[in-house]
Amino acid sequence: MKPNLDLWPIGNCAISALIDRQGRFVWACAPRVDGDPVFSALMNGDTPDHGFWAVELEDQVSVDQAYVRNTPVLRTVLTARDGAAVEIIDFAPRHAKHARTYRPLAFGRIVRPLNGTPRVRMRLRPSTDWGAKAAPHTSGSNHIRFICPDIVFRLTTDCPVSHILNERTIRLERPYYFFLGPDEGYDQDISTGVQAALDRTVDYWQSWVQTLYLPLDWQDAVIRAAITLKLCAYEETGAIVAAMTTSVPEFPESGRNWDYRYCWIRDAYYTVRALNRLGAVDILENYLGYLRNLVDDAAGGHVQPVYGVGLEPGIGESIIESVAGYRGMKPVRIGNQAHEHLQHDVYGQIVLPLVQAFYDQRLLRPGTVEDFHALEKVGERAFAMHDQTDAGLWEFRTIARVHTYSSVMCWAACDRLAKAADHLGLQPRGEFWRERAAIIRERIEAEAFLPDEGRFAASFGNRELDASLLQMTDLGFLEAHDPRQVATFDAIERDLKKGAFLFRYVEPDDFGEPETAFNFCTFWFIEALLQNGRAAEARTIFEEMLSRRTAAGLLSEDISIEDGELWGNYPQTYSLVGIINCAVLLSRSWTDVR
Repeated sequence: MKPNLDLWPIGNCAISALIDRQGRFVWACAPRVDGDPVFSALMNGDTPDHGFWAVELEDQVSVDQAYVRNTPVLRTVLTARDGAAVEIIDFAPRHAKHARTYRPLAFGRIVRPLNGTPRVRMRLRPSTDWGAKAAPHTSGSNHIRFICPDIVFRLTTDCPVSHILNERTIRLERPYYFFLGPDEGYDQDISTGVQAALDRTVDYWQSWVQTLYLPLDWQDAVIRAAITLKLCAYEETGAIVAAMTTSVPEFPESGRNWDYRYCWIRDAYYTVRALNRLGAVDILENYLGYLRNLVDDAAGGHVQPVYGVGLEPGIGESIIESVAGYRGMKPVRIGNQAHEHLQHDVYGQIVLPLVQAFYDQRLLRPGTVEDFHALEKVGERAFAMHDQTDAGLWEFRTIARVHTYSSVMCWAACDRLAKAADHLGLQPRGEFWRERAAIIRERIEAEAFLPDEGRFAASFGNRELDASLLQMTDLGFLEAHDPRQVATFDAIERDLKKGAFLFRYVEPDDFGEPETAFNFCTFWFIEALLQNGRAAEARTIFEEMLSRRTAAGLLSEDISIEDGELWGNYPQTYSLVGIINCAVLLSRSWTDVR
């Protein structure tokens, strides 16, 4: 079966997995999201012989899948030609236990007959060595142990173990319960324990969704995006990963196969900003702790654009030769060279979320004056770097320029520090940072503005465009109706929009010309349309983007303008942020109905 991105994430903020349209686990990494894949079929070509967990129904003719309402708990129903049907429930436990959150490195699975006498075969084949081979195993009377490189998993079940080891086709006459978790004894009845974990997990997620402030329109889309963004959080440290996968190419045979299972300061900024619009303060507060640790470690010096989920600075990039890759498209990369880049926008993306702590009374740990002074070191770095060359937010590997977006983010850092200082009663520091912001603004307006066209360019002294210029309004650098911003928007619409979708840029880069549109940029364009008074067009394109989601209600990074197929890593936090932001901005007001 040819791999595709029509996949359903499950998870618990410690471990996650992607399940395909046949109910197979095809991707999961452990013991962390950036670890060795224990389920690797997504990267093992078209016909993998390991790296999956499947329940196969004899003479199957149809599949129905849906999440349990307002949760990441997946229900798959397989139906045979004679009407026999089997139900599969998949989840990762998450609920309160012993006065703390229970989120083990574990998956629960329930397989039960629904109709007739279904005959099924259960195939559990975890992988090792980045999917190069099947994991070795040992077994006991009620369990199977799988020896993976960095973790040993134990399957505990009330299904006869020999049925699984021999992949025997059996008549399914009763429910079977499975707990695939750490190599330790399961200290309760398996059916009772897994069912209780399922019930409590459903309760947890439905209760969390109740805390969200939702727009009137498109609530299902917003809820699904919010839940999935939370699944991309590594709760132990507060990190937020850009996506759950690695090496899904941006377009076929492009070589643009990157590992996104790390915490980009930029992506996480946009994620917490979108979730904050919904009132999801838990993720914001945890991420602020992650940022404060980075600020302390940097001690006022260089900050990388990306770190490991455990705050690791070293995430060296290498290529895995032993697996075929997504649809056989190599390379398969682990690590990301971007950790070596200079990307000066990160200083703004550290300051902007952290200053919220000085205002937000919901936080368990409000910001302090000491926090402000620590953050000033980041501001100093932003001021020093605002007119220096970098790789930019699109992470060019061989192109170094003074990117306008990076400079505007440095301006935003100084601007927000000035406002925070005033709020804290530190007026001399407020004046200091206002002066620095004014200096950066003057430099941007002198170096990035093109008087002959009345618009801004994507870098100092050049004329190229990129979609990030649309963010100048969102960041408060320009008013939406400023003639310079309108002219910039018009040029972007003319040169970067292809059909309903927007490209990041169209000029050749390190890998040639881009061939797919970047979903997050299309959402930026939708926002800009609204700001320019074209609400009907904005809604039309937004509905088009929603129609391109997978059955799970999610998007990857990129989309083909020819056939609408999704490409790039999945699920992509940037794209889910776009769904939330645009739904909030375009929705009718609650006052229209109450």
